[in-house]
Parts: sequence; C-alpha cells; structure tokens
Amino acid sequence: MRDGRQPGFDEVAVRRALAGRRVLITGHTGFKGGWLALWLRRLGAEVVGVALPPPVGPSLAGAIAIDRQVDSRIGDIRSRDSFAAALAGYDAELVFHMAAQALVRHSIADPVDTFATNVVGTATVLEAARHMPSLKAVVVVTSDKCYDNKEWDWGYRETDPMGGSDPYSASKGCTELVAASYRKTFFAHPGGPQLATVRAGNVIGGGDWSADRLVPDIVRAALKGVPVTIRNPASVRPWQHVLDALAGYLTVASRLVGGEAGEAWNFGPDTAGVADVATLAGAVADAWGPGGPRFVFGANGDQREAKLLSLDSSKARARLGWAPTLDRAATIRFTIDWYRAWAAGQADMTAFTNAQIAAFVATGDQHDYELSAGKLKQCA
Repeated sequence: MRDGRQPGFDEVAVRRALAGRRVLITGHTGFKGGWLALWLRRLGAEVVGVALPPPVGPSLAGAIAIDRQVDSRIGDIRSRDSFAAALAGYDAELVFHMAAQALVRHSIADPVDTFATNVVGTATVLEAARHMPSLKAVVVVTSDKCYDNKEWDWGYRETDPMGGSDPYSASKGCTELVAASYRKTFFAHPGGPQLATVRAGNVIGGGDWSADRLVPDIVRAALKGVPVTIRNPASVRPWQHVLDALAGYLTVASRLVGGEAGEAWNFGPDTAGVADVATLAGAVADAWGPGGPRFVFGANGDQREAKLLSLDSSKARARLGWAPTLDRAATIRFTIDWYRAWAAGQADMTAFTNAQIAAFVATGDQHDYELSAGKLKQCA
C-alpha cells in the first residue's frame, strides 16, 4: 500500500536520473532482461543489448520482438573477443549485467559452462565496462542463492557470507566476489563510476519459459492439458514478480549515476511472499480457473537444492525507499494474465507487456490493482 508513509517505487525520480542515458544490458534476450529493456525504453533511455540468441520456441524476446525495441546485438560473454565484437566500441553510461546461466538443474548437468558464464563472463563484462570513457555505473545482477545457505528461518542480509553447495549457487557467490574485487580495485574513487550488486528472490512473471522452473512448467502443462509433476513441494522460497525486482535494480541504478549506493543490495518479497512450492502452485491453479493445471506432487528428494531460503531487504527499505508493490495474489494475477493473453493469441504482446509495467507503476494496493487490471484488459 502506498499512502505517502511507506516506501514504493518512485518512477519520476528514476526517469529523471536515467532518461537519455546510454544503457547496456547483457542478457536482454532473457526473461528479466526483456522486461528491463522495455522499462528502460519507457524511462527514455537509449538501450543496447548484448546476449546470446533467444532460445528456439516461446520466449519473451520473441513475444515482444526485442530486436525492434532495442539495438540488439549477439555476443557471448564467455569469450572476450565475441563480447568485444558485439560491443563494437559502444560507450555506455550505465551497464546492467544480467546475462547468466540461471538454472540450478542445468548447473548440475554442466557445471563448467555455469562457472564459465557466471564467473568468467562477469569478469569479461566488468573488464570491458571499466574501459568505457563515459561509464557512470554498473549493476551486476546475481541471486538470493549467492549466500552460504544454512537453512535458517530468518532472511539473509547483505553482510552474510557468500557460499553455495550446488554449482549454480556457488557460481553466484563467486560472481559476487568478482564484482566486489572490481568494486574495490577499479570502482572505488568517489568521483568515478560506481558498482553495485543486486540480489532478488524467486522471480516470476509473464514470458518466462525456462525449463525446470515452477511457473513455466505449470503453464506448459496447463496449455497441453496434461498433469505436471511438482518437484520438492515442501521447499520454501521468496516469490516475487519480476517488476518488483526490476524496480529495485532501477532504483539502485538511479542512485549509482549520482555517485552513491555502490554496494550489495537485497530485493526480496514481504514475509507473505515467502511460501512453499505446493502453496504457490495451488495459488497459480486458483488464478488460472477452470481448465487450469493439474498436479502430481513428488517427494522432496533432491538434496542438492536448498529447502529453505529468504532475504532480508530492510536495508533497501531504509536507505532506498524501496518496498514490494505487488502482494502474492497480485503477483500471480499479473503473471497468469500475461500467459493467458499470449495463449489466446493476443496480437500485440509488446503493448500488453508495456501495459503491465504501467499498471505496476500505478498500483498501490489491491483496489488499485483491480483498477489497473481493468485498464490492462481494455488495452489488451
């Protein structure tokens, strides 16, 4: 709820800081990168994206025609030569490093690729960024899984140690260490470029088609009319909408270009957003309605994935004025509205996705959400 007394996303201040800026996004063909690219365009930024080609099949990049939204370039951050060729001398003022291998199960199947992408790739991007003459700020996107997870009942703070038992989590802890070393070595001058890392929870939203992720798996099964097996139903995660996470990233970026906030930041949901997998799956089914997904619940048998994880975002609340905008019900409704529009053959998913961003910015509480959802459907 935004009544002037609680934190929220200040798009006016962020636009003032970022409008007209030359912005580089790595990973713009991905789920979070595509949403960020559209939001930055809304804010008046000039956006260049460097990434691998979008995957074959459904993708957010394809749905919103990402190559029509930004200067889209193909490059591989695992190779300094490939990345430099894609940049072709581009001089960014602001860099969002989002390109990553982001799947736990893939990291178990191919740990070397995961470390090459997430650790070496981060060094490649930061090395290129620090030589850009006009650079003001770098935002490195990592994950809540960067922490040495003790399966505590309380959320992790930015000062807690890095770790990770599976290759993905370990790679994100390493990414934080690489970023911290660059910050202390190359981004420490008070009048020079600033570097921050940002850590969000389990992000959901329209346009994510990744394998072995809960909501995409549910959506695929529902559209095919087949049951979906829910792995690890008792595992607890901090669920949040992609726009809540991106609002935090953009807020940090707006502060960085002004010479502050060069440190690590958590952006997680309220305690009500922390739920076990079975609860979240049931809420998705309820939001879908008749003809929705059917579940087969598996056992919590994979000991390589953490069972309990949450974030403490009190620093971002106190110092940045950030707080989650969408509660869990609104998060799920935004998400399912997007997939249902896509499945129904909505002609202009770019307009629909932009309308969800506008609805998010206008949303203050559940009543506002209902009004925004109505306007969203009219737009669609």
